[in-house]
Amino acid sequence: MTIAEAKELDMVDYLSRMGFSPDRPPRDHNHWYLSPLHDEKTASFKVNRKMNRWYDFALGTGGNLIDFGILYHKCSVSDFLKTLDGPAQKIAQHKTIKDLSADKEQEGKIKVRSVKPIVSLPLIKYLRQRRIPVNIADQYLKEVNYELKDKKYYALGFKNDEGGYELRNQYIKAASSPKSSTFIDNGATNLAVFEGFFNFLSYRTIHQRLDSPDSNFLILNSTSFFEKNLPRMQGHSSVKLFLDNDSTGQKFTDMAKKIDCQKFSDERKLYQHYKDLNEWMTNIGQIQKPQHRQRP
Repeated sequence: MTIAEAKELDMVDYLSRMGFSPDRPPRDHNHWYLSPLHDEKTASFKVNRKMNRWYDFALGTGGNLIDFGILYHKCSVSDFLKTLDGPAQKIAQHKTIKDLSADKEQEGKIKVRSVKPIVSLPLIKYLRQRRIPVNIADQYLKEVNYELKDKKYYALGFKNDEGGYELRNQYIKAASSPKSSTFIDNGATNLAVFEGFFNFLSYRTIHQRLDSPDSNFLILNSTSFFEKNLPRMQGHSSVKLFLDNDSTGQKFTDMAKKIDCQKFSDERKLYQHYKDLNEWMTNIGQIQKPQHRQRP
């Protein structure tokens, strides 16, 4: 991407993709933020969307997107332009936030600052992309504001049994400490097991017409917790395994079936041509709705 092209990128959209939202409703093209460049309690960072320029009143400096980028990322102009290359949907957090679940050192560095109901439009849009209705998400997810390396972000948060959060948005896959699985006890004798919470939410979406959940739920949040949870699984009369269609999912499905092939059932045939239940639901979309609920 050239310098001229970078300057044409919308600052408000870029900040939104980075996980920053205005501190107050916009007025006369002005969007006010708690500064992404330093800690503060009163918003001093203004973006004029019509002019596509920003100014940080606390620092006494401002400029265009490139000026912001080199300050925020602490890099050269050429390095910042490299972060903007590629598909448009990947222009944010491409360099500074990666798949944090693969980097265990990051978990202890994530500091959760606040937890609230989901209100941010980018997160609601992300839920729609994953085909999860907001009314389902609101039952199990929160909007989590957190810090990593002195930078502020927000994401969907799914709480585990130890008080940590699995964190997801369009650009990141992360977790705060402590890591653990999540058990949802509905007083049932049967159990459904999922690797990640989006697969669990997909199951709840598919079965959302039920007045109440028909089973208990175990969301591993990591397959490393599978064996630790075997005693809990075996305490149920039947266990449906909705694991991923990969070598790891196969490994633990085989392990469970060898323990008790009558108790454990492999449910992956439903989405056998897809990586997981959410990918199947997103691409196939076989969510049946009652006729009277359909709208034009």
